[in-house]
Amino acid sequence: MTEPDVRLVRMTDDEVAAWLPAAMAHYEQARLEAGDTPEEAAAGRRASEERFFPDGRLVEGQLLHAIRAGDDEAGWLWLGPWNERGELWWIWDLEVHPAFRRRGIARRAMLLGEEVAREHGASRLMLNVFGYNDGAIALYEGLGYEVASLHMAKPL
Repeated sequence: MTEPDVRLVRMTDDEVAAWLPAAMAHYEQARLEAGDTPEEAAAGRRASEERFFPDGRLVEGQLLHAIRAGDDEAGWLWLGPWNERGELWWIWDLEVHPAFRRRGIARRAMLLGEEVAREHGASRLMLNVFGYNDGAIALYEGLGYEVASLHMAKPL
């Protein structure tokens, strides 16, 4: 199978501003699907926006990319340092639009993201994936990611 023509293109401030409402709504919905109450999901969204987008712009050091598949915008990848030291980086968000899924684009974007993190001095890359997201879990395991922490829940 031929690797897809995938590139990461840094988003401009205007592109970030246009992306932010939809991406944060997507994050809030994912938290709801993972079992948060509406209040908890909204609080998680607000906390993320306050930490990373305090004035509607991405804070210094965080990198938000459009995923380009050929000439098409196929999704986004957001990664950046976990803290000021910079050796531990985090994949904050990966989204491939439904029309582009099952083509290897997410896998290629992740590999490109690893290169970006290495170039910026990262020695470790981590991420969070909600337990209901079987496809993403399979992708990450296939790329060599291992469980570092596990939260479990049971409805009562």
